[in-house]
Amino acid sequence: MSDQYQKSGVNISAGNEVVKRIKKNVASTHTKAVLTGIGSFGGLFDLSDIIKNYKHPVLVQSLDGVGTKLSVARMMKKYDSVGEDIVNHCCDDLLAMGAKPLIFLDYVAHDKLDPNIMEAMVAGMAKACREAGVALIGGETAEMPGTYMKGEHDIAGAITGVVEKDKIITGERIKEGNILFGFPSAGLHTNGFSLARSILFKKGKYTVKSKVKELGCTVGEALLKVHVNYCDTVFSLLDSGVDIRGIAHITGGGFVENIPRVLPKNFDAEIQKGTWPILPIFSLIQKVGKVEDKEMHRVFNMGIGLVVIVPEEQKNKVEKILKNKKYYLVGKIIKGSGKTILK
Repeated sequence: MSDQYQKSGVNISAGNEVVKRIKKNVASTHTKAVLTGIGSFGGLFDLSDIIKNYKHPVLVQSLDGVGTKLSVARMMKKYDSVGEDIVNHCCDDLLAMGAKPLIFLDYVAHDKLDPNIMEAMVAGMAKACREAGVALIGGETAEMPGTYMKGEHDIAGAITGVVEKDKIITGERIKEGNILFGFPSAGLHTNGFSLARSILFKKGKYTVKSKVKELGCTVGEALLKVHVNYCDTVFSLLDSGVDIRGIAHITGGGFVENIPRVLPKNFDAEIQKGTWPILPIFSLIQKVGKVEDKEMHRVFNMGIGLVVIVPEEQKNKVEKILKNKKYYLVGKIIKGSGKTILK
């Protein structure tokens, strides 16, 4: 029966090999709160010690993927970085609510399971989880020939975090005159790859191995720069008593779509272009594709991966806390109708 199953395109033995290879990496993210190891039907996480630090703990969840960045990973034959990407992206989504990430689950699907690829992806996820203090407590590996084309993969992650109920960051307290601090991205992070690939590989005739002087690396290396995790930076502010009114993770939709997600309906975010350096990869995409500036800021993060909104009177306090970190003062809140205005 197993031989027939393998002939149909699903290799159970390869799945078992993957489990053997990733056990050590997965276990490296575990603390005493993790009660199950790899292979169980569900991941168990003991919250008893954690919730002692909260009066009214609220769990926050998020789910996302890395999109067509996987196509670039396949071209580069490099898969560990997309494993890091998915964890860091999910952490930043929770961060936008003021929540600390606790546990992460992954889902990886293939047309044909390759233990080497799966091992690299999980190694990347485990690395990001260790650095963020997150437990990788479970996941699913699926081999689905026919659903995915030859050589295709997909990766998604689900994350759970916790926040004190009266410290949830929603944006509802944002007022006119509040200022916006922007924190630099490493590149595209996980968004805009369909447009970037179309412009660079089809129109520009670049390959992932093309070396471009202004990038300081190959096109493939620039596109696979790992998504930044901003938890340490933001929690250094929160733990110091900074009154953060809103946080926007600049993902798909760029500045135009993401900042309004936290704005009250009667205020706009006025973003001053030129207050931060545009990363060379975006300049290259815009030049080759002849993309309008507004569309660039709607599709890409343009070099700012996270925006934090605080009262203007706390500017000096924020800058003192961030003295050893990179940041930019990118805009302010004005009266309006819940939009991003690019100046």
